[in-house]
Amino acid sequence: MTLATVGSTVVSGRPSYEGANIRTWIGFKHFVYLVEQAVLQWLCERGAGARTLYHEHGLGFEVVDCSVQLPAVLELDDEVQARVVADSGRRLIVQLAVSRGGEQVTVLRGKVTVALVRERTAPIHVPAPPALAAYEVGDVAQASTVTRPDRRTLAPGQPPSEVLGTQPWEFLWSWRARYFHCHFSDRVQHSAYVRALEEVVDRFLADRGISVGRMLTERHWIPVVSRARIQLIAAAHMEETIHTVFTVQDILRGVMFDGRMDCYVRRDNLLVPVATAKILHGYAIAAGPGAGGVAELDDEVGRALTGGRP
Repeated sequence: MTLATVGSTVVSGRPSYEGANIRTWIGFKHFVYLVEQAVLQWLCERGAGARTLYHEHGLGFEVVDCSVQLPAVLELDDEVQARVVADSGRRLIVQLAVSRGGEQVTVLRGKVTVALVRERTAPIHVPAPPALAAYEVGDVAQASTVTRPDRRTLAPGQPPSEVLGTQPWEFLWSWRARYFHCHFSDRVQHSAYVRALEEVVDRFLADRGISVGRMLTERHWIPVVSRARIQLIAAAHMEETIHTVFTVQDILRGVMFDGRMDCYVRRDNLLVPVATAKILHGYAIAAGPGAGGVAELDDEVGRALTGGRP
């Protein structure tokens, strides 16, 4: 259900059942999916939906930067009200709220930068409708909010693993951009990097000996994300290999770790950055002593997370 108000779009919906992985709490990825759905409705109310834009204008709608704060939990069966308001430039402001005890509780505050990208696979190109003209760009890089991307150079024949993830506190994971990571038969979409961020954190924790499953079984610790930001830098394309580096940059107040993800594709002898992300992660205690509180990261966990980082 949607409700258009002056200058804003309001959408009601529910989180996907897929997102309830630990008890009935919804994971951060599905908060971002709800944001995307609300923004797509905002787009429809301002001239044309994503399908029309592609077929009639040759433009692909894309989220290029999504920054979210998650001040409260979202649970299965919650009815979510999402409000989208245009800010400055190509940026939108999004808020998600739920009703608890007769009061509206904010579960997400977000800033989203969007663009209409001239798709190289589209059969035609016609300028965007007047209400959306300011969002049209030639490519993802033109709309990126990352000002100084980090390019790396490879020697002829040198594998990326000799340049990326070489420090003990870094973790390298490479994955193939398959068709279901893409939009419009070509370009890796923003939500693919949201999924990659979730997966690389899981792989990193398992590699460090503190997997999500182990922490749940031994300590009743539940992973909690309080802040995340995923930014596109340039287009990656179907069946390219995305070389993904994750590292924990800091431990904050002994209860949260601040992580960073950087994604690259190899083109000739360059590692071209295509996306970057940050995530603020901690743990809640689900049972036993301290149930309902925030877990303190002891020396074992701290060492595992930082890998000896100075």
